[in-house]
Amino acid sequence: MIGIVIPAHNEEQVIRDCLAATRLAARHPALMGEPVETIVVLDDCTDATGVLAANAGAATVSVRARNVGLARAVGAQVMLSRAARWLAFTDADTLVSEEWLASQLSLQADVVCGTVCVQDWSPHGCHADMLQAHFQQTYFDREDHRHVHGANLGVSAEAYRSVGGFRHLACSEDAELVDALVKAGRRVAWSSRPRVVTSARTDARAPGGFAGALLNAVAQRIAEVTTAPLLAPPAATV
Repeated sequence: MIGIVIPAHNEEQVIRDCLAATRLAARHPALMGEPVETIVVLDDCTDATGVLAANAGAATVSVRARNVGLARAVGAQVMLSRAARWLAFTDADTLVSEEWLASQLSLQADVVCGTVCVQDWSPHGCHADMLQAHFQQTYFDREDHRHVHGANLGVSAEAYRSVGGFRHLACSEDAELVDALVKAGRRVAWSSRPRVVTSARTDARAPGGFAGALLNAVAQRIAEVTTAPLLAPPAATV
């Protein structure tokens, strides 16, 4: 069985589309009918995310931590308890491609680090064009990249267990897990073949996550085009 884990905090606006995309990925012919189960980890949700996820056929579990590392770890543990051999992680504001799972498994690695793309930069308003240009100049959506995204990550159950899984970190839990797997000598595929589209939203769910990185990039670009501060005027003479 393949287990998909999706952490969520108040994601009622996007969770249905996210789960519709994972359902398509789960039916890919290359999986040859292998069962795929999805769990949405409801992290301190106060909206209808849980109801919508259940109506879409996903399992749910609730935590009250506001901690994405803990949420991913809880979801992974549920999937492992159901005998998942492969764990695939994404985010609620992300749409995986129909080939997402098939591409991860075809790479025959212990862990697969995929890339992300953004199709709608409009949440950043007047800074959208600036941020899109910065992203295109600095992000490497290609084979043998070195990006790590919880929105596009896969790992074998055996490898995940061997390093103790996700630490309960408020951010960078994905990078920490991959770093541990690299240090353990596991086979890592840095590939752009597993495709996902993620949002460029400005209301970050995890500090230091993708949304936070985009906001920092906006600030950086603004700083680059801002003129240097004026020098203080000379002291008056008497």
